Amino acid sequence: MSGRLLRLACTAAVAVGTVLAPLPAAAVPEPGGRPVSELLTDLQRRYREAEQATETYDATEEKLTRQRAEVERLDKELARTRISLDDSRSAAGRLARQQYQNSTEISSYVRLLLARDPQQALDEGHVIGQVARERALTLGRLAGTEKRADELARRARKALDDQLALAERQKKDRDAVRKRLRDVEALLVSLTPEQLAAVARLEKDGVDQAQQRFLASGAPSDDGKPSGGADRAVRYAVRQLGKPYRWGAQGPASYDCSGLTSQAWRHAGTPIPRTSQEQWARLPRIPLNRLRPGDLVLYFPRATHVALYVGNGMVIQAPRTGEQIKVSPIASYPILGAVRPNATQPPAKEAG
Repeated sequence: MSGRLLRLACTAAVAVGTVLAPLPAAAVPEPGGRPVSELLTDLQRRYREAEQATETYDATEEKLTRQRAEVERLDKELARTRISLDDSRSAAGRLARQQYQNSTEISSYVRLLLARDPQQALDEGHVIGQVARERALTLGRLAGTEKRADELARRARKALDDQLALAERQKKDRDAVRKRLRDVEALLVSLTPEQLAAVARLEKDGVDQAQQRFLASGAPSDDGKPSGGADRAVRYAVRQLGKPYRWGAQGPASYDCSGLTSQAWRHAGTPIPRTSQEQWARLPRIPLNRLRPGDLVLYFPRATHVALYVGNGMVIQAPRTGEQIKVSPIASYPILGAVRPNATQPPAKEAG
């Protein structure tokens, strides 16, 4: 199964021109006295900072979406409570008017003493007592509804304040992403085509070496057979090959890294957290030597990048700004670990 999925992924990748290919040979320039290795390190750092800022923005966006839903829920509940409060106040007003109109009547005790038919007077007294109890219940409901309305109003105000604070934070996070991307763009613009080719070739050589070391380590030793859900997640990711990376995007026209993985598993019937950090923190972890298609591979110490494993040491990923969703070696970035969204067992600990 995993081999067939990988062939499907690679075939689709070739069709959209996204499989990595060797770059033409070029001299290794030293712009401004900086070695190409230093340029590559600088560029990778800036890409990593941009992606970290993107994941922070995504997390804030997710919180803001939930907070907007909470504000809407509280507003609707408050509106219903206020309608109920108006009804209770109307009922209390009727009781007050009735009590005022009957205030000149003699007491039920005197009426009992003067009554020609004491039993009838007792029956009337029972009715009067029932009315009094109903009045007490009405007033109790009024007090309770007023208290609930006040509490809901307080919560609604706080929820709105939280929403406004999140909206402000979202703007700051958005500006942080844009700044990081401008830093990347500024560095790229400063390089000549030859310098860019040299940097790209050095990066590819580094990935090739890391991939060889990873495969030689015996992880993954056996791709295994994906579950039905994992199979659907992989097929969804394959259909997205060639679409552009865009920070904050969740499809269908473009994606960022965690937007792709979260949507793939959502379409497979297993909703998972939106961001790569939350996917790493909340999903069951598995050892790398137990990887199978559909698992998620997390990268960098702070889990700021994620890809979908498709078998034979390859992943589908939305790499970074300016690139397209593609099939890549699993060791394209420093691996942090892996998670399995549809695992039923407790999270497994990494060996070593």
